[in-house]
Order: sequence, then structure tokens, then C-alpha cells
Amino acid sequence: MRITLEIPDDLAAILAPPGQDPARTALEAIGLEAYRQRRMTGYQLRMLLGIPSRYELDGFLKAHEVEMYTIEDFEKDLATIRHIEEIRKAERRA
Repeated sequence: MRITLEIPDDLAAILAPPGQDPARTALEAIGLEAYRQRRMTGYQLRMLLGIPSRYELDGFLKAHEVEMYTIEDFEKDLATIRHIEEIRKAERRA
């Protein structure tokens, strides 16, 4: 899909860092926001932006101050660990 945006030159200069392609800046912003809202996975963001590895994606996210592991992720992981522990205890009793 091709999307075309019309932005006045003076505003485009403000939105994109010096020397960076405004179209790339817009694409990154759209992808980052979708990732932050959990509408896009890390893999999908990599494909959108042409980032070859998870390691490089982590660097990209860190550079843009995006939380990669949230408190919600931690709470889900902790609940999973507790559930597994309960299953193991029940298996030992059986």
C-alpha cells in the first residue's frame, strides 16, 4: 500500500531530524506508535522498517525510548510462573 502525505516544507523540516528522510521519519513514527499500543509485534515492526535482526530492533527501540518489557509483561510472566509451580506441586502430590 502506498500512502502519500502532504506536509509544508517548513513543518517537514521541524518533524524530521536534520539529514533524515521525512518519509522514513513518518514511517518510523507510525510503526513505533503501533508497537507502543501493541497493535504491532516486534517482528512486524522489523519487517515494516527493514530492520534485519531482533538485536538491531532492540537498539532502535532503546534509541526511541520505547519500553520493551513493561510491568504488564512482568505481571503476566509472574502469573505464568506461579501457575506452572502450582501444576508441578500438584503432580508431585499425585
